[in-house]
Amino acid sequence: MQNVIAPSITILVIEDDEEMLEFERTLLEKEGFSVVECVSTKGVYAQIQQQTIDLIVIDRTLPNLDGVNFVRFLRDNGVGLPIIFVTDKSTDSEVEEGFESGGDDYLKKPFNPKEFIYRIKSLLKRNNLQDHKRVSYRDITLDLNTRKVYVATQEVSLTKLEFNLLSFFIQNKNSILERDYLLHHVWRDKSVAQKRKVNVTINRLRNKIDPDNTKHYIEPIWGIGYKFT
Repeated sequence: MQNVIAPSITILVIEDDEEMLEFERTLLEKEGFSVVECVSTKGVYAQIQQQTIDLIVIDRTLPNLDGVNFVRFLRDNGVGLPIIFVTDKSTDSEVEEGFESGGDDYLKKPFNPKEFIYRIKSLLKRNNLQDHKRVSYRDITLDLNTRKVYVATQEVSLTKLEFNLLSFFIQNKNSILERDYLLHHVWRDKSVAQKRKVNVTINRLRNKIDPDNTKHYIEPIWGIGYKFT
């Protein structure tokens, strides 16, 4: 059986005010969250594709693409991560616009630090993330409690072995994994008979999560193994 994945919750904070960014980071890190910081929306979509992010905290007034339009862009491109706006734009119409763009919560500046953390934890709990039961990477989300898999919000049916393999790939994303290493950690077996099944299982998994072969999640490394990107 595969080891249980228990990653820390990683929160992406997009805020161009450096003092506010540091303040929010400090509050989150005191609660045990890992924090990724960005001062604009530039390059953030690519970063979300490459790194496991569990929740986004975003300001509205940002360089490049503003917060509302960026959240709308994320939703249009299948990013289902929970998102909370933290902003000084607080009129009724601005709050409504934030929710309509795809935001899950809206907190007005200046805010009470305890309320900020409460809203973060509440949003994580609503999305089954507070107890580290969900893992996301690019547009793939694994619910470790129900063992359901979603690709761009669409549920994909996997066998137990395929689910364990995908979980392990995501845990070790962007790392070259030798076949023996996969056999030891996923199959718990190094027999020659099982080695012959690795390619078959990986091809079956690839066909399920990327049937059109356009996303290239799993990269074969000739003579060595595989890399999940």
